[in-house]
Amino acid sequence: MARVTAYAPASMGNVSVGFDLLGAALQPVDGSVLGDRVSVESAERTCLACRGPYADVLPVNEQDNIVYQAMAAYFEASGLAPVPLKLTLEKNLPVGSGLGSSASSVVAACAALNRYFDDALEPKALLHLMGQLEGKISGSVHYDNVAPSYLGGVQLMVADYARKLPEFSNWYWVVAYSGISLSTAKMRALLPDQYDKATSIAFGQKLAAFVDACYRQDEQQALSVLTDELAEPYRAPHIPGFLAAKAALADLGAEAVGISGSGPTLFAVCRDSQSAERAHHYLNHCYLANARGFAHVCRLASDGVIYTSEN
Repeated sequence: MARVTAYAPASMGNVSVGFDLLGAALQPVDGSVLGDRVSVESAERTCLACRGPYADVLPVNEQDNIVYQAMAAYFEASGLAPVPLKLTLEKNLPVGSGLGSSASSVVAACAALNRYFDDALEPKALLHLMGQLEGKISGSVHYDNVAPSYLGGVQLMVADYARKLPEFSNWYWVVAYSGISLSTAKMRALLPDQYDKATSIAFGQKLAAFVDACYRQDEQQALSVLTDELAEPYRAPHIPGFLAAKAALADLGAEAVGISGSGPTLFAVCRDSQSAERAHHYLNHCYLANARGFAHVCRLASDGVIYTSEN
């Protein structure tokens, strides 16, 4: 085929209750683009073109771009002989936003390359490659962004792969990116090296209770444990406006509020469209710090990566 394009949706890491183990893919209900696209096509020489609203913050040297690096890593992992390709990255997600920006680029690149080469890597191997590439940027290998962006929905990392959890179909996920950028590596450095026994037990109990509630479709139980025992206590004070917004959103009917990934994006879970619109209105007017910020009412992006091909 002459050209393959893969769209990888934005994702929330952790989802409060599942630090480094739980992630969710997002799709705005109004059809807005909230994810990166990568196209792959044959070329006389290998090159990378970047465009999109956030292309201006990408590395000037194409070889420093994670999409370019994904190509080299893909050839090595698949055992295919390298051939000259043109890659085009449409960068629609802000860097350092907490919406899986680097993961979206990685997933779109790896998925497009794999489809272009007739799925030379099976899904488990491809996800492993995505995690390794994401780790080069975030500072550690974890899959809670790449797995949902690739596979869709809410993904729980188990052993060496991921499992999609049953969804609560009536939930709206309202997300707001304030417009400031936070380094994932620096936000991870705020966390303690060790946790006490009580905190560790509480984390395990709540994650287990959330997974159980998803399978039994017990909304009340799921919402009651949708809290962050490990990261939010340390990160929240470093995210401007988060604590005030969390309190206000609870008053407006949000059932749960948390930090998306490392922040500064926050998310609010609402059980009806009216509460979601109230949260959206508040965040648009009270959380955004500059013109680059945005807020969206979302559902889960259940399909993950979406492909288009041109012959």
